[in-house]
Amino acid sequence: MSETVVHAEVPTRHDRLDRYFRLAERGTSVRTEVLAGITTFLTMAYIVLVNPSILGAAGMPVAAVAAATCFAAGFASILMGLSSNTPLALAPGMGLNAYFAYTVVGQMGVPWQVALGCVFLSGILFLLLTLTGVRQMIVACIPPHLFAAVAGGIGLFIGFIGLQNAGIVMASPATAVSLGDLKTPGAGLALFGLLLIAVLSIWSVRGAMLIGIVGTTLVGWMFGMVAIEPVPYTFATMTETVFALDIPGVFNLSATHGLGVVEILFVFMFVDIFDNIGTLVAVTKRAGLINAAGKIPGLNRILMSDAVATVVGSMAGTSTVTSYVESAAGVQAGGRTGLTAVVTGVLFLATMFVAPYAQIVPLAATAPALIVVGGLMLLPLKEVEWEDPMEAIPAFLTVAMIPFTYSIANGLAFGITAHAGLKLLRGRATTADWFLFLLAGVFVLRFVWMGAA
Repeated sequence: MSETVVHAEVPTRHDRLDRYFRLAERGTSVRTEVLAGITTFLTMAYIVLVNPSILGAAGMPVAAVAAATCFAAGFASILMGLSSNTPLALAPGMGLNAYFAYTVVGQMGVPWQVALGCVFLSGILFLLLTLTGVRQMIVACIPPHLFAAVAGGIGLFIGFIGLQNAGIVMASPATAVSLGDLKTPGAGLALFGLLLIAVLSIWSVRGAMLIGIVGTTLVGWMFGMVAIEPVPYTFATMTETVFALDIPGVFNLSATHGLGVVEILFVFMFVDIFDNIGTLVAVTKRAGLINAAGKIPGLNRILMSDAVATVVGSMAGTSTVTSYVESAAGVQAGGRTGLTAVVTGVLFLATMFVAPYAQIVPLAATAPALIVVGGLMLLPLKEVEWEDPMEAIPAFLTVAMIPFTYSIANGLAFGITAHAGLKLLRGRATTADWFLFLLAGVFVLRFVWMGAA
C-alpha cells in the first residue's frame, strides 16, 4: 500500500512580503515596489545635501546633520511603510528647517540645542493631539484656502532664502532688498545650477535636483570655486548632534522669550500638521488608497508615525520630520504599498555612511534646489478662489507675511486672524467656529504682546 506524502509548501520571501503588504490585493509586485522606492529616493535625496546647508546656518555641525538627516529619513520611511502600509516617505521638512535656522535660532537667538528640544516637544504634542482627537479640531477649523496659502508662503520663503544664498538677491538700505551682483562667481555658479535643474526637470529626469546639486558642485570644483578638503569620517563626527537636544532649556526660555516659546512649539506642530495632511491626501489619492467614503484608511497610524519620526529625528539632531510630496513620484512609478516607503528608507540609511561629505557642497550649489522647491510649493495656491475677498484677503496676507517678515508664525497669525475677523463681520460665524476664534484671540494677544515688548 503506497502512501502519499504531502509536503507543506514553505512560504517564500516574496510570499511573506505579499501577505504583509497585501501586494496582490493592491495590484502590484515586489519588483514594482522596489523600483518605486528607488524612484522616490532619487527625487528626495537632495535633502541630504540641502538640510545640512540650512541647519548649518544655525551653527550646527554639517556632517553630523547630514548623517542625522539620513537616519531620520530612513527610520521614518521604514516606520511609515511597516505601520501603515502606505507608499509615503518622510524626511526633515523644507520650510520648517528654514524656520528652525533663520527664525528660531537666527532671529530669536535660541541655541540650536534648545531649538531641537522644541522640535522634540512639538512631536510629543502632535502625538497627544492625535491620540485625543484635538488634531482633528484644529484641521477642521482651518479652511482649505489657508492650507494652500501656508504652503505657498513657505514656498516663497524657501525661494527667497535660496536667492539670498546664491547672491542673486541682496540687502539694500534703500529698498530692503535688491538685485545682487550677478558677475560674482557664486551667483554665476548658482545660475548655472538653476538652469541645469530646470532643464533636467522639463525633460522629466528622475533625481533632477540631486543631479543638479552634484553637477553644480563639480563645476565649481573644476573652476576652483569649491574647496575640497579631507572630510573627517569618524563615528564621533557623525554623531555630534545625537542626543544634543536641550529639553530643560525650552522651559527656561519663558523667562527671556515669554510667549515666543508657545509660538515656536505651535509653528513646528501646526505646519507639520498642514504639511502632513496635504501631502497625505495628494499621495493617497494618486495611489487610489482613499476608500469609498472619501477617508484615508489607517489615518491615525500614519499621523502617529509622523509624530514619532519627529521625536526620533530631534534626538538624532535634525528639524521636524514630515511627509514628502516627492512620494508621488514613487506612486507614479507603480508604488501602492508600504514596501515602497521601506525601500526608500533603506536607501537613506545606506546613504548615511557617506553623509559627512555633504559639507563640501557650497551654498551656491544648494541654492538652486531651494529656488526650484520654493517654486513647486506654489502649486496649491490655485486652490484659492482669488475672486472671493473672503478667501483672497486672508490667503494673500498669509502668503505675503511669511517671506516678508521671515516668519511662518506671522503668516499663520495674520491669515487665521483675518479669516476669523472677516467671517465674523460678514455674519457667517457660528457656534461651531469657537475653536477658530480661540486661535484668532491667541494671535491677537500675541500681536499686543509683541507691540508692548
